[in-house]
Amino acid sequence: MISTIKLFMLVVLLTSCKSSDTETPKPEDTKTYSNPVINYSLPDPTIIKAEDGYFYLYATEDIRNTPIHRSKDLVKWENVGTAFTDQSRPSFEPQGGLWAPDINYINNQYVLYYSMSVWGGEWTAGIGVATADKPEGPFTDKGKLFRSNEIDVQNSIDQFYIEEDGKKYLFWGSFRGIYAIELSDDALSVKSNAVKQQIAGTAYEGVYIHKRNGFYYMFASIGTCCEGLNSTYTTVVGRSDNLFGPYLDKYGKSMMDNQHEIVIRKNSKFVGTGHNSEIVQDSKEQDWILYHAVSVDNPRGRVLMLDQVKWKDNWPYVEGNSPSLKADKPVFGF
Repeated sequence: MISTIKLFMLVVLLTSCKSSDTETPKPEDTKTYSNPVINYSLPDPTIIKAEDGYFYLYATEDIRNTPIHRSKDLVKWENVGTAFTDQSRPSFEPQGGLWAPDINYINNQYVLYYSMSVWGGEWTAGIGVATADKPEGPFTDKGKLFRSNEIDVQNSIDQFYIEEDGKKYLFWGSFRGIYAIELSDDALSVKSNAVKQQIAGTAYEGVYIHKRNGFYYMFASIGTCCEGLNSTYTTVVGRSDNLFGPYLDKYGKSMMDNQHEIVIRKNSKFVGTGHNSEIVQDSKEQDWILYHAVSVDNPRGRVLMLDQVKWKDNWPYVEGNSPSLKADKPVFGF
């Protein structure tokens, strides 16, 4: 004879099994995403859309040799390798790290500018360039464009490439002034006899210039990037009607004097919000930006963040001026 306790346990077990067998799985939320979109360290992101329909993202080498990831929707990413190997990595700064890549498609090839430096080596730091036939590489190093002590700009890192009126330019700098110089036609060297010019003051690094509606927007980062939960990195912007400035805030004050508008600052979940990627558009012509931050819940490294850039009175902003925790996804395809 079955005891009352055993009979009760048998009923509970059968009921549990029946519930488990018939329970309908919850549908995946296909319309929203949560930050971070990659929860491991991918600092200083740069992005490009390739002919195969994927977005390719490159980052500072917390993953050695410059990590490459790809995505169809800016939310789900897969690791597809590195731009370099231990054998092919640049070597003009033998003990240096590869920082702040900038990816472009120039003259029918992928051109990756990179910074190379040891921490604190502000006069030996420099900027180099590598090329590849495919966005996933392999990339072939073409060597350095210049070092800090050769171009007389301390801390020559954090480069950004842009074309204007058929000419090719490189902007760069890190807390010692932002500068620009013209490149050669193949974009693989500094143009002969080119003269550098200062564009912004000493508060900035990691600049990116976005053209929209007749204006040039210089996005940059201020503060400290790399102090964990004490990082103060903040994304800022200034606007100009000329590529070479002056870049001004909403009140007409100049970035040469370290004046700007704040785009993304810390909140209760993320700090150190900076070094943004290029702005990309989805199928609904919504603008999106990737950047890195330090997660309060997982403070190891600088994780990959995604947010929509909105516009008001021809000025960019992110909702709440801080990282979203959950938001509507970008739209690709209808």
